[in-house]
Amino acid sequence: MELTMNTRREIIKKMAPEYQKATKKEKRKILDELVHLTGYTRTYASWLLSHHGRKVYLTGRNGKKYRVIGSITKVKRNRKKIYDEEVLSSLKKIWLIFDCPCGKRLVPSLPWMIKKLEKHEELVLSQEVKAKLLSISPATVDRLLQKEKRKLTFTFRSYTKPGTLLKHQIPVRTFADWDEKRPGFCEMDLVAHDGGNPSGDFCQTLDVTDVLTGWNETQAVKNKAQKWVFEALEQIRARLPFPLLGIDSDDGGEFINNQLIRYCQKEQITFTRSRPSKKNDNCYVEQKNWTMVRKTVGYLRYETEDELLLLNQLYSLLRLYTNFFQPVTKLVFKERVNSKVKKHYDEAKTPLMRVLDASSIDDSIKQSLKDQYEELNPAELKRQIVKIQNQWIEMVTLKNDSIPHPEEVNLV
Repeated sequence: MELTMNTRREIIKKMAPEYQKATKKEKRKILDELVHLTGYTRTYASWLLSHHGRKVYLTGRNGKKYRVIGSITKVKRNRKKIYDEEVLSSLKKIWLIFDCPCGKRLVPSLPWMIKKLEKHEELVLSQEVKAKLLSISPATVDRLLQKEKRKLTFTFRSYTKPGTLLKHQIPVRTFADWDEKRPGFCEMDLVAHDGGNPSGDFCQTLDVTDVLTGWNETQAVKNKAQKWVFEALEQIRARLPFPLLGIDSDDGGEFINNQLIRYCQKEQITFTRSRPSKKNDNCYVEQKNWTMVRKTVGYLRYETEDELLLLNQLYSLLRLYTNFFQPVTKLVFKERVNSKVKKHYDEAKTPLMRVLDASSIDDSIKQSLKDQYEELNPAELKRQIVKIQNQWIEMVTLKNDSIPHPEEVNLV
């Protein structure tokens, strides 16, 4: 079994004093033993044993520094920081306003993000700070924001009940069924807000995601009855900036029903379903279940009319915030390198940008979206979203406090 680096250091630490005092013949034996144990070459092993414990001087920008051979203490470099506190504070502000994206999503979007925030007077930057922000790399962004990410560090259960009677009428989705190079082919799913208690009625969120552009729409319903899910789907269809051409769902009875089948046949919408217990079949919407729903509304229980109203107020703001200002990447292709699969992604773009790039969408719709974009302030949208989040947390907390605890209940 191969030795760890710490074990090798300990062996050299014990052998070095004996080696440095030994005769030539004794040194040969010690060296043979060390090479056998560690796998080092004789030259390198000899150098380590000879120089162990000695100071090696290193010349840096601020004069000479030294380190001790065999010590794991790193030499401290007093190099001036390129990205100082002013740059870091501005970067944090942008990062928080745009919902904490990773470096690979944030960096390609920084030019238009900075321009948008400066237009609405949410950010004031000097030319030097702006130049540094525009030249920063994704890896540096992730390193600078590492501590902030740790501060923000929250399983869920599935309530999908298969609708078996009509499954044979709805084909499993294949590549032949959909033209995924056009916007309008969407995956949909329900997210339950039961708070860990599956009894009774509780709110659900219908999540619909376009495969090509990543455009996401959400609508809360009072429960998963077919009637409410169908109404929510119609409302979402009316809000989409492109025609709904196809929908793909799981095997839940709220989707697999005669009403939705007849509706899709009448409106000429391709209706397909995923395979049972295969979440990757709906990977686009499953990802949005977390980033758009769970990260925003959490895992609390929502069941009252007031909570339902607040959820839909939030979603009306969230659709603008995510579709207009949240950059996303798309997988372009995968390649196998030996035993690993390497994934290649395109440059991060917002769903709006991908809609504007689509040739199948009318110019009048594109112009309407551009006009709407010019009026929106992402920082103000974020503040309104946080305000509603605080309202419903307070509402749910008061509701839970009003429920008597077991020791408070009078059983007489």
